[in-house]
Amino acid sequence: MLERAFEAGARAAWVTGDGIYCDDHRLRLWLEEREQAYALAVSGKEYVWIGFQQHKVKELLSALPEETWIRLSAGDGAKGPGRYDWQLLPLNAPLQEGCHRWHLVRRQLDESTELTAFVVFAPQSTPLESMVRVAGSRWAIEVSLEAAKGEVGPDYYEVRSWTGWYRHITLAMWATPC
Repeated sequence: MLERAFEAGARAAWVTGDGIYCDDHRLRLWLEEREQAYALAVSGKEYVWIGFQQHKVKELLSALPEETWIRLSAGDGAKGPGRYDWQLLPLNAPLQEGCHRWHLVRRQLDESTELTAFVVFAPQSTPLESMVRVAGSRWAIEVSLEAAKGEVGPDYYEVRSWTGWYRHITLAMWATPC
């Protein structure tokens, strides 16, 4: 879908998504080839490169230093300001000159053991606050999709074919109030 959108002339400052879709490193490399900034959540099963070694995200999360957390807001959410603790670790540099790749980690304030990991690709000068804002914006997308289910009925559709599903979901998303 991203490829078709970009080919049609759609432009995005950032691409964001959750771990269900973003553990596919081919998606991240595809975006990097297009120099498209992204902040994609990844699961603990995913691997990232630091130096000459691949590291499992789960292992990196268990070895984060306690003293380097920074408290920032990811923007207003359904339950008020989305304040979390964040850490940013550099990953191997991509091939694209002037760009960088990071491992961004979010920690809940009330449950310090709950961590969410992101891989971020953006220009080297991108401030942490921008990365945090983008990583937090994926929740707005989830809220919109949840509202769309109740408002225009994608949750009532039984998939019988790809074409039918695609037509139904496209119509449902266009009909969703913003």
